[in-house]
Amino acid sequence: MTADDLSYLTISEAAAGLRRKEFSPLELTKACLTRIKAIDGKLHSFITLTTDLALRQAEQAERELHSGNDRGPLHGIPIALKDLYATKGIRTTCHSAVLEHWIPDHDATAVAKLQEAGTILLGKLGMHEFAFGGPSVDAPFPAVRNPWNTAHIPGGSSSGSGAALAAALCYGALGSDTGGSIRTPSSHCGIVGIKPTYGRVSRRGVVPLSWSLDHAGPMARCVEDCALLLQAIAGYDAKDPASANVVVPDFRAGLRDGIKGLRVGVPRAGWFDENKGTDPETEAVFDQALKTLLELGATIVEIDGTPFSLARKANQTILVCEAYAYHEKTFQSTPEKFGSSVRRRILEGAFLSAADYITAQRARSVLNDQIRANFARVDVFATPSAARSPEAFESIDPNEQNLRPNFTNPFNLTGLPAISVPCGFTPGNLPAGLQIVARPFEEATCFRVAYAYEQATEWRKQRPPL
Repeated sequence: MTADDLSYLTISEAAAGLRRKEFSPLELTKACLTRIKAIDGKLHSFITLTTDLALRQAEQAERELHSGNDRGPLHGIPIALKDLYATKGIRTTCHSAVLEHWIPDHDATAVAKLQEAGTILLGKLGMHEFAFGGPSVDAPFPAVRNPWNTAHIPGGSSSGSGAALAAALCYGALGSDTGGSIRTPSSHCGIVGIKPTYGRVSRRGVVPLSWSLDHAGPMARCVEDCALLLQAIAGYDAKDPASANVVVPDFRAGLRDGIKGLRVGVPRAGWFDENKGTDPETEAVFDQALKTLLELGATIVEIDGTPFSLARKANQTILVCEAYAYHEKTFQSTPEKFGSSVRRRILEGAFLSAADYITAQRARSVLNDQIRANFARVDVFATPSAARSPEAFESIDPNEQNLRPNFTNPFNLTGLPAISVPCGFTPGNLPAGLQIVARPFEEATCFRVAYAYEQATEWRKQRPPL
């Protein structure tokens, strides 16, 4: 098996091969490091590469597995982290000059859980600066590029996570999602990413953007791998005030149960047509995905998309208010350290009032009730993950970043679990994603629907032309 073949294994395949002794954690790690060295100069997905640490951890994992000390399916698997997860002794920059040299003295809870599971850390991944604004054109680190076409954006803000996975530079990654920052790069890079239910995964040690909208979650190249990663990082954490003390199920238990009889709600009227700028080619790919769900035995139910559409403004108001509150002190003392795109977005928060914020939170409560009420009629919602295919860098206007059509942020506002799974390519050979949304704490349902669709199609087998 070549190094490239090793790198493109799923986590499940790699875990099985490790236990059959077909290869070792060290070989998996070296295969990733070889690809990173060969390819990442074009993609810029890594900010900090932890080569020596990864090799030491791989050797330790090899010794442990050889001695029968098996920590589970992630033991010996190389992963990477969006660079806003605190890592003890390893710099955590948030892709910003503000934190360019920050070395935390602690690990984020999710990071600690992955360490306990025996993963190997390859490094820290690029992102939109502070998970805000857009591609970072004036940060100390270059903007991440899309492996399917490096002239195009990979989506954000977890851009490095999406690009590194699509290019097989790691087997799994963590992202964060405040308005779509896991699902958009998953869609744009042709991988899988899930935003779990609000409170399912601890955000302790994750640099915040908007504490009432932020979600931490996993990204991978297939649905089952995402379920494995979520299994490791989910659970109650008393050190995160928003953490939910609810039972964590086996996310893979019903993965292969199929979707016959499942009711899929499509909130098209009042939302898709209101989402000005939605790419007809992307919607055509989505409609084709719905046909596959129908063939698998699901029922498609058209529902009113109006409350979903209205969620956009409330989400954006809350986000920029909370972001300004977090960054205010640093922004006032050293504004020059922030990139131009982030400065512009932070200033939006400075000019919003307490009344604006409270009104948005009131709207959030009403819209949350209206959106969730649809679960009386359907089991899941389905939408495109992104309203258009990945744009070229040269076509982006930073002033329009927060005005672009969006299918993801209603589910940050409501805290509902939402997954993006690859569902095809536009005529420009750029990936598109199908978003599946379930009831609170029913991530297993998201996984079941996404897995059924994934297995009925060939999209997961496609590789970028690197």
